[in-house]
Amino acid sequence: MNDSPTGTGTAPARVEERLRAALAARAESVGPADLRAPRPPSATHSRRLPVRRVVAGLLALAAVAALVFLTVRDDRPRPAEPARSPRPATGTPAPVPTTVPPSPARPSPSSPGSATP
Repeated sequence: MNDSPTGTGTAPARVEERLRAALAARAESVGPADLRAPRPPSATHSRRLPVRRVVAGLLALAAVAALVFLTVRDDRPRPAEPARSPRPATGTPAPVPTTVPPSPARPSPSSPGSATP
């Protein structure tokens, strides 16, 4: 591409001249008729972008919730609850009567009312 062995020469200058001429010709070809009047941005375009962001955010949130639900959910069966009595407990049971009469009370040998010499 380049004719000189040192890498500098007239070839880059020719390419640069051609580029400048092409850009100048393009700039001169644009006139006032090609330009349009500036308009403020329309409301429909400005509202569309946030709606898309909200929808994308909600979809991402739903995907994360589904992922958490599926990974945290425990598929193993739970153990059965302990067995319970068929009727509820009714306080303390009544004492069972005995046929042996109680023995009479005797004073204890260490009580202060006993007289031991």
